[in-house]
Amino acid sequence: MNTLRRTLLASSLLGGIVAFPVAAQVEPTVQSQTAEVPTADNVATVNDDAGADADIVVTGSRIARPEVDAPTPVTSFSAATLQQSGRVNVTDFLSQNPALLGSATSGAQAGSNAGFGATGTNLLNLRNLGTDRTLVLVDGRRHVAGLPGSASVDINTIPVDLIDRIDVTTGGASAIYGADGVSGVVNFVLKRNFEGLMARAQTGISDEGDAGNRYLSITAGKNFAEGRGNVAFSYEFRDDDRLSSFRRYRTGNPLGLFGLVRDPNDFPDDPTRPDRVLTNDLRYADSSPDGAVDLDGDGIPDFTGSGKVYDRGRLLPGSGGLVQGGDSTPQAGYQGDLQPKNRIHNFNLLTSYEVSPALRIFAQGKYTNTKSFSVSQPSFDFGTYLAPDNAFLIDRFGAAAASNGAYVSRDNFDLGVRGESNKRETYRAVVGADGRIGDHARYELSYVYGRTDSRFLSTNYRIADRYFAALDAVRDPATGQIVCRSNLLPGANIDPNNFDGPATTFAPGANSGCQPLNILGENVASAAALNFINADLTNTYRVQQHVVSGSISGDFGKFFELPGGPVDFAIGGEYRKEISSFVSDPLSQQGALADLAQILPERGSFDVKEAFGELRVPVLRDLPFAETLELNAAIRLSDYSTVGSTTTWQVSGVYAPVRDIRFRGGYSEAVRAPNVTELFAPQNGTFAFIDDPCDPENLPEGTQYRVANCQAALTAAGLSPAQIASFNPVSDPQATASLPGRSGGNNALRQETAKTWTVGVVLQPSFVPGLQITADWFNIKLKDAINTPEVQQLVDLCVDQPTLDNIYCANVTRSGTTGYVSDYFVGPQNVAEFRTQGLDVTANYRLDAGSVGVFNFKLVGNYLDRLDFVPTPGADRENELMRASVSRLAPKYSGTFDLTWTKDAFTLNYGLNYFSKLRRFTEDQVSANPDIAEPQYIFYRERWEHDLQASIAAGEKFNFYLGVNNLTNEVGDVASIRYPYSPIGRYFYAGARIALDSIF
Repeated sequence: MNTLRRTLLASSLLGGIVAFPVAAQVEPTVQSQTAEVPTADNVATVNDDAGADADIVVTGSRIARPEVDAPTPVTSFSAATLQQSGRVNVTDFLSQNPALLGSATSGAQAGSNAGFGATGTNLLNLRNLGTDRTLVLVDGRRHVAGLPGSASVDINTIPVDLIDRIDVTTGGASAIYGADGVSGVVNFVLKRNFEGLMARAQTGISDEGDAGNRYLSITAGKNFAEGRGNVAFSYEFRDDDRLSSFRRYRTGNPLGLFGLVRDPNDFPDDPTRPDRVLTNDLRYADSSPDGAVDLDGDGIPDFTGSGKVYDRGRLLPGSGGLVQGGDSTPQAGYQGDLQPKNRIHNFNLLTSYEVSPALRIFAQGKYTNTKSFSVSQPSFDFGTYLAPDNAFLIDRFGAAAASNGAYVSRDNFDLGVRGESNKRETYRAVVGADGRIGDHARYELSYVYGRTDSRFLSTNYRIADRYFAALDAVRDPATGQIVCRSNLLPGANIDPNNFDGPATTFAPGANSGCQPLNILGENVASAAALNFINADLTNTYRVQQHVVSGSISGDFGKFFELPGGPVDFAIGGEYRKEISSFVSDPLSQQGALADLAQILPERGSFDVKEAFGELRVPVLRDLPFAETLELNAAIRLSDYSTVGSTTTWQVSGVYAPVRDIRFRGGYSEAVRAPNVTELFAPQNGTFAFIDDPCDPENLPEGTQYRVANCQAALTAAGLSPAQIASFNPVSDPQATASLPGRSGGNNALRQETAKTWTVGVVLQPSFVPGLQITADWFNIKLKDAINTPEVQQLVDLCVDQPTLDNIYCANVTRSGTTGYVSDYFVGPQNVAEFRTQGLDVTANYRLDAGSVGVFNFKLVGNYLDRLDFVPTPGADRENELMRASVSRLAPKYSGTFDLTWTKDAFTLNYGLNYFSKLRRFTEDQVSANPDIAEPQYIFYRERWEHDLQASIAAGEKFNFYLGVNNLTNEVGDVASIRYPYSPIGRYFYAGARIALDSIF
């Protein structure tokens, strides 16, 4: 990661990455931040502590104090660090931080990976505990969510160049900020009282000539009324190009995309031979873009839709319905985009006016307009039946060959690939007043209103009755033309072989508009037929947030003082209301779509009334062996309209025997109340691919209970011993197709509780000026965790518990005929437990080498000792350490290192971004099958990503820079798209900054 320690702000106290809490600047002052072009003269360092002894409000507390006395470890990223990274997407930057590796960047919300309505969003995931457990603040205040029914903030709405600093804290934030921060807080501290004009423009492009980016920002501010007032305006524009997976050889070319699949020559299993081998040209068995046609009904395609004899390729039993080569549909490119199209306009207005020391009025306003688009996967047919009199079938194969009809499996790239086009608008307003109440206290009152409106189109979805009516094409005996059967028989059910129901979205008959659809061949469907069968679904949602807060903070110095100084306090109250409304397209509400289960509207709200208090007790100060000794405590009482009363609290302390060394630690109990979707989501349909854990291939890869539980589950479903002995769904394409099920909320949910403790040390040796080292151990235990498993997790967890009598099996149904999973329900439950612990280390060193220049060394590292998931009380723990998944990235070791050299106007920065190897297979899989793969494929390899940037200041007002991220053009590991590197590859960028002292 490029993290040049330089600052554009003369008042910045820290540049680079520092593990001290830094001034949150929430405490109001009328001190101007003036735009500057960075040079060696204003490079910030860990020793720029001119204000370090001043009382300021740090993230993780409401009490003003010297920053070095803050008991909670905070990792801070300066504005200069962010700009020097070359990344104008803040989540791309933050996700390199060890604590935020699991965050959802734009790439994670593209193509088939994107959540419904979530294309292009960026969500932070702290400590791998989930985006809903990461509390995102702006200037210490809450921000409206970006998705319906959620607490997750879309980081795209945070103005990049208006950021003064980003603070990241671990755990225990509920007593200070309220619920949701069970894993910690990310606080975006914006520039205050900005004076002058600052503008920046940047453009970038990948080594492949794609994934382009354009960025522009302008910030202008003016003090008035002799410095008592300030007004500032900021505008930002960001435009990211869409990147299709077909643009990369490793993802879009069948020969370049590899997977680790079951070796067909290893049956029966030879323990000396790897079970899974590296294989390319993988395809979905017996389904083709132009149709896989089975004329004789034996379940094996005979021809392609174009009439060619079907080449099934090399069969790969035990691979989950895959083959190698042949005419089937390649996996390459199937899942859609690697990066969505994002275009963002962000407007911000900030103003304040100090009437007197007793009254300062402030206000902020924001409007963000985001437009995102991404292409996903195509629709598909699996065993769709064409009747013997289907006109297109007869034309292709002749009446004799079509006498029994045909079964067609097809991936419908040519019918319109599904995608999502999303427009989001975010509004946020903050108004308030603060001021002094005498010499020992001050107050603050504020109101925050936030709203996110979204209208998104889900494109190219097939309307079921129209699709099957168009598919059931025959010749009109009167004209000899090919027409829809429903035009001739308007009173009959639509296509009895596939749909067998009345039309609901059109009126059959001669004037119905139905156009016959040909799926035998690629690009043979008429435009009229496509217009008839497809729909773009219009969905909308609105999320609203109201927060009224008031607090008084100060000290008891008027009445008494301890040897370390006066006791500080903060007390206050807060009222918050969250409202969410989602309205799905009428076709979705009807369940009228062939490719999407029924989705009903979702509405819900809750409010909470809270009272809080905080104390800082400075016991000793400036004494021998007691440079500092202080204790801290905080408590928050909450009354939710949903879960009732909760209490959160924390205690902490700081002890510095001498100035060079400081010990700190704390213990807290935090809560998260369930969000709107978890509580109020209606029961909807859903689809998922399931790799049956009871297949013989998967039996050894579960817990010690799986074999017995699978035997019991299949017996309970009604299978005979002979059927159980031959049970093999992995080799049956029907069982590996996308399966329908249900999902919904749970209004009986309770709050979840996290217990967190941290202990650490800060070293600032006076005999090595410019050096700072911090080390903090953290431990988080989350109980009664609200767990909404993915469908695959649900099925796996059912048979991996001590018995079948568990909440997961209660939501899984198996067919009494085949034993395959036939139905499932996915919903949240208070049944899980998470635990994580590890060590955060930072080191910062500044060396002024005189005429040679200034060197800055920065290291941020993490050792992750534990990340456990216990799905139900009493169940075996699942080790998530070293796991790589869409929602988790948990390497054992991770970190960033930066070396910056600045001489006069020239600056050169080298950044290294590292994390250790990640598991490709679970521990259970490797334990059960030591020969599961060759040793070099058991893990994804580690990441070593190198960044470089050079910049030069042209006078006092202009700065030009250029850089490259992923200098050596590293790509993902074999059989991996995103691990350990982004599929974008090497990326070049260049930009310029201008800074003026005054706009007039």
